[in-house]
Amino acid sequence: MTSEKDSDAILDDCRELAEQIVTRFGTAKIMIATAESCTGGLIAGMITEIAGSSAVFDRGFVTYANAAKVDMLGVKQETLDTHGAVSPGTAVEMAAGALARSDARYAISVTGVAGPGGGTAEKPVGLVYMGLASRNGDAEATELRWNEDWPRDLIRAATVHAALEALIERFEDDNA
Repeated sequence: MTSEKDSDAILDDCRELAEQIVTRFGTAKIMIATAESCTGGLIAGMITEIAGSSAVFDRGFVTYANAAKVDMLGVKQETLDTHGAVSPGTAVEMAAGALARSDARYAISVTGVAGPGGGTAEKPVGLVYMGLASRNGDAEATELRWNEDWPRDLIRAATVHAALEALIERFEDDNA
């Protein structure tokens, strides 16, 4: 299994998911926002690659540095000091901050260790937390654990895929 082939296949699936988001969210007139760390804007890029995305994509925040998470999204310094950037609390605060600073109904966030370095025994390469917040006041974090032997591009592509799937799943749950 080559990582190039795998990440390309995942990104092809991501394009299909992004098309579904633009179609479904656009028809329902629902806007989304993104707050990204480990993916560096790839979620926003995947959505905005699709024609018509301006009807559903309000804004995206790329907050790689902790200071950017605090300044741009209102992540609490205490959360970062206590739990670190790669934590459920940070993911939730990133999503809630993106939602509060946008006109979106949903905000998705990701923060994690894409590698190849930077991992620890407690927070290994491949650990990602995804946050999802909505205007109805709820926010939740999901832990994603990718294979720590995967290359960086594959971890990032898999994370984008998971985020797009989460948005679609939430949309379906709320509009069933």
